Amino acid sequence: MKLTQTLAAVTTVATLLVSTQINAAGFAIIENSASGMGNSYAGGAASAEDGSTIWFNPAGMTRLDNEMMVAAHVIMPDASYTDDGSITAVSMGGTQLDPTNTERTGEGGQNALVPNFFWVNEINKDLKMGLGINVPFGLGTNYDDDWVGRYHGVKSDVMSLNINPSLAYKMGAVSIGLGINAQYINVDLTSAIDLGTLCVAQEGSTFPAGYCASIGATPQGSDGFADLTASGWGYGYNLGLLYEVSKDIRVGLSYRSGIDHEVDGKADFSVPGQLSFIPENTGNFLDTSLSAAVTVPETTSISYFQNISESIAIMIDYSLTAWSTFDELRIVYDDADTTDSFAAQAPSVTTEEWEDSARISIGLNYQATDEWLYRFGIALDESPIPSAERRTPRIPGNDRTWISFGVTHQAEDARSFSFAYAHLTVDNTAINNTFEASAAAPVLEHTLTGNYQASVDIISAQVSWKY
Repeated sequence: MKLTQTLAAVTTVATLLVSTQINAAGFAIIENSASGMGNSYAGGAASAEDGSTIWFNPAGMTRLDNEMMVAAHVIMPDASYTDDGSITAVSMGGTQLDPTNTERTGEGGQNALVPNFFWVNEINKDLKMGLGINVPFGLGTNYDDDWVGRYHGVKSDVMSLNINPSLAYKMGAVSIGLGINAQYINVDLTSAIDLGTLCVAQEGSTFPAGYCASIGATPQGSDGFADLTASGWGYGYNLGLLYEVSKDIRVGLSYRSGIDHEVDGKADFSVPGQLSFIPENTGNFLDTSLSAAVTVPETTSISYFQNISESIAIMIDYSLTAWSTFDELRIVYDDADTTDSFAAQAPSVTTEEWEDSARISIGLNYQATDEWLYRFGIALDESPIPSAERRTPRIPGNDRTWISFGVTHQAEDARSFSFAYAHLTVDNTAINNTFEASAAAPVLEHTLTGNYQASVDIISAQVSWKY
């Protein structure tokens, strides 16, 4: 196998970087109100108690007065990785990956602040308009540059912004709602490249035995580095239906469409000086632009809300997110940033094979006094990642269990304040992910094998003004 063939194929290094954009979206941010957080977002499409209904079910605006709402959430993930036999590519002997690293662990959790803004205004008694601005996808991880899983991912920083103007109309006991969504996604992702192994793989063919060591290039000891940034806008819609069975019972149904993003960006590569001949001779690992088609999935929710007494209300929610549409990610690279006539790097494909995921939640409210409302909730939240083989260290998610509680204080001046806390426990999370290099570059197919212990804590605060 020629060196030029090998290096032309290893553009798959950047594929994993962009794939994290989807991984982050697979863990969509539901945190859109502190009031809902206290109930683990049970009844989200039926509660319709504040401006956040614009996101959960726009039809619920018909139950509101003129209102402005601001919320913020501090999300604190804790993910600890312990290695359990990661190995190099089979073609390189399947030996222990990164043998000089004695710790073989990783701490990747990265805190995030998530804001929300919602505004509802009456056009007439049956017609309401609203605007929501929120962050529907995001979070990230950040490991040390020399950790054992660096070839699978180092930094993952994903940010999104959704702008959602909406209308709602009431017809007797039924309200309908419609929203339009303009959504922006920005990604900054990095990983290491095992250039030392690429060099050694050519000894005996392109180079004489011992050549790489003579120039100071060793497997897992002469890493390059890839830094990818990309961004783009996409557009979609959301629909809602709210049926008020009686003054104490409501049923809500909402649908949020998938959104196609055509993202554009660039890949910046860093190469050790002794291996600078690689980009110079092949046109690979030179700074290049890229594009990709990224789709965030549709979500359908059905919710139930009931006041069972003057002081107690219960709520239930079932939501299904259609991640099964995400089967693969294909990246297209443009010409490298060079005056030489190198061909563009070959497209890369990463297999995902995600599955639809469900979220089930149950909540309870206790109205202690006219001023104080206490909230409780639990939820079971499925992960769309189908197996350890498809899981990466970017966001090492698995099925989660929510336990939450909160409080709302109604002030005398038409303001209300809500605070909530949630603790998420994550099922034991195994990873057995092999990097998907092309058939021409099997030397890069290292396998990361280990386990994550993870949990998440969330603190939320909210203020609403009625005017």
